[in-house]
Amino acid sequence: MLAATPVAPASRDGASACAFRPGIPALDAFPRELWSRIAARQYRQSRFDLFSYGNPAGHPPLRRAIAEYLRAARGVNCSWEQVIVTSGSQQALDLAARVLLDPGDTAWVEDPGYFGARGAWTAAGLRCAPIPVDAEGLCVSQGERSAPEARMAYVSPSHQYPLGVTMSLPRRMTLLDWARRRSAWIAEDDYDSEFRYAGRPLAALQGLDTAGRVIYIGTFRKVLFPALRLGYMVVPDGTVDAFAATRALTDRHPPGPSQALVTEFLAEGHFARHIRRLRTLYAERQAALVSAAHREWKGLLEVSPADAGMHLVGWLSNGVSDRGVSQRAAAAGIVAPPLSAYYHAAAARPALLLGYSSITTRKIHEGARRLSAAMIN
Repeated sequence: MLAATPVAPASRDGASACAFRPGIPALDAFPRELWSRIAARQYRQSRFDLFSYGNPAGHPPLRRAIAEYLRAARGVNCSWEQVIVTSGSQQALDLAARVLLDPGDTAWVEDPGYFGARGAWTAAGLRCAPIPVDAEGLCVSQGERSAPEARMAYVSPSHQYPLGVTMSLPRRMTLLDWARRRSAWIAEDDYDSEFRYAGRPLAALQGLDTAGRVIYIGTFRKVLFPALRLGYMVVPDGTVDAFAATRALTDRHPPGPSQALVTEFLAEGHFARHIRRLRTLYAERQAALVSAAHREWKGLLEVSPADAGMHLVGWLSNGVSDRGVSQRAAAAGIVAPPLSAYYHAAAARPALLLGYSSITTRKIHEGARRLSAAMIN
């Protein structure tokens, strides 16, 4: 069963900069020369202990830097000791299930929602209960009716994947109240919160938690590059030792040299500057996608701008098969996953996910013409 569980909708291997693959950062804008200089310096100056076995919870200087960043940028309430460095958000989800729940327990997952959460928790032996998402986020009341026995909920409140909605404050408070009353846990996936184009990024759900029920999950792969395979989680007081011990049993510890490199990238201010550059770049690329959509897809695909994120949802007319359109697009060299693939139940309206962060404006316009031809034919 596990081997048949998808991590993501099928896409072209190696097509990171392909229109319109979602979830890939702007690798063309990554400061490779700067990164190389820092890496060279690190390898020249690193102590031998970075090349030996390390702390299962992560390199302490990196954990301190992450905690400082999260407190300032995301409103996360934590000490550095609560930070666990992981091999990406996927491992964080796996650890949350294994440390806090037992096989056979029930967990809420967003519907539609992220494949990886469903897969990680299925692998851990959990029963995933799909809970609908509306304009305010996960429908807590529906979850309490359909799966009242749940002991954990997965949410992406700052920018729900894949719909892009932001969980309202009343809904956040309702979810936190549910977790407190039921002694349940909330796994908050804050996967692309840095990329907000109107006003400051919204504060994390974890910062509102007064009962210690939220596990905050973040990743460097959306800001830096996927192959880095470094993420982090902030776990409640009293669970740190259990998470560190379980982390040690999975893959012993994160890679020391990579952690030291990211520590310097954060400490020297390069991370914050890179985020600012990406916000400007992604806003330009999103505007190019909206412009191309209005010119090439009028009457075929409805696309509106969004205040945040790395992809837009393109709505098809009712009765059109988004899976069929996605397959025709793939034959034309375009990656545009169907929204229906992210649902446990049937989607209310067919749509395509359209990533814009990884491709230049020229490729956006070229891709729009090719997708238009695929939709018409």
